[in-house]
Amino acid sequence: MKAISLFSGAGGMDVGFKAAGFDVVAANEIDKQACETFRANHPECTLIEGDIDIHGEKLFSYKDIDVIFGGPPCQGFSVAGKMDPNDPRSKLVFSFCNIVEKVNPRAFVMENVKALGSLSKFEEVRKELLSRFQKAGYTVTIHILNSKDFGVPQARERVFFIGIKDGKKPILKINFRKFMKIAPTLREVLIPLGPPGSKMNDRICNAKVTLATKPVLRKSPYAGMLFNGQGRPLNPDGWASTLPASMGGNRTPIIDDKHLYYGNESWVEEYHRHLMSGGKPPSKNDAPSYLRRLTINEAALLQTFPENYIWRGSSSKVYSQIGNAVPCRLAKVVASCVHESLSDYMMAETESVERGENLELAFA
Repeated sequence: MKAISLFSGAGGMDVGFKAAGFDVVAANEIDKQACETFRANHPECTLIEGDIDIHGEKLFSYKDIDVIFGGPPCQGFSVAGKMDPNDPRSKLVFSFCNIVEKVNPRAFVMENVKALGSLSKFEEVRKELLSRFQKAGYTVTIHILNSKDFGVPQARERVFFIGIKDGKKPILKINFRKFMKIAPTLREVLIPLGPPGSKMNDRICNAKVTLATKPVLRKSPYAGMLFNGQGRPLNPDGWASTLPASMGGNRTPIIDDKHLYYGNESWVEEYHRHLMSGGKPPSKNDAPSYLRRLTINEAALLQTFPENYIWRGSSSKVYSQIGNAVPCRLAKVVASCVHESLSDYMMAETESVERGENLELAFA
């Protein structure tokens, strides 16, 4: 089955759709360094580089496409941003619509932040999207999925608008159940890479970890603001919180190496208990040296990219590419549901045609 990828970024969704059996024949991305990463890992795909509203028409000539997939930029809908439906980036969901309407694939998958699928603030945007897709002949279902429910070691909720042409075999919640899988812990995922600086874990983050002079406390030691910047500590015995595209500096998540590699008591948990019991931050805000930032290699693995994935660009740009991606394993789950739906539909069509031919022969 043939697919087109939009807002492709580094190609995380493409990895998942290819693993589910799709042949991604064309893609579009505007970011130059993300394009370099995409080309390095998907050389067989025709990549159209540039603004989709200008260069997207190059995709109109593609025929007999089974699915169009992609995740338009979400900053306008994100709770981490201003949540402004009038943000120019919010309009790119309709650029996605334009391509679907012109290419007319058998199905589409549009991914975005959870807020677009759940908040009343964006109800008008959802209505307009659904109206356009329905007028184009698609039965659309909306699904909010959490990556950790499908074997991804990260609590990352995203919305997926999934449309199937002519109402044939729409994707329902039950379609995802057989793909549900308990995610491994960070400890299980990260330890095989080796410590930072080792051969398989060599792309480190140099942003220093310092303690907040006015910490913001929450019930969990892995929430709140114990450190300067917005990089939260991660619990090796749990899953990561959502990895942001703003990683690379002091927003990069924090790991306690002694806790991770040697099973020592968590310094973060002990410090949190100290503060919760009325203790004060130390006069110096230096954190222990064994608290450090997540590496590029680790972040990519937590997004379930293959270990041998090739990354192009500066460290900050690579962190951004990783944080912007849809986890490959989650993309594969969604793609597998669509592949099964289209396969059943196409098989039924074939059987219907064959029955018709046999009836013609019988009366010949």
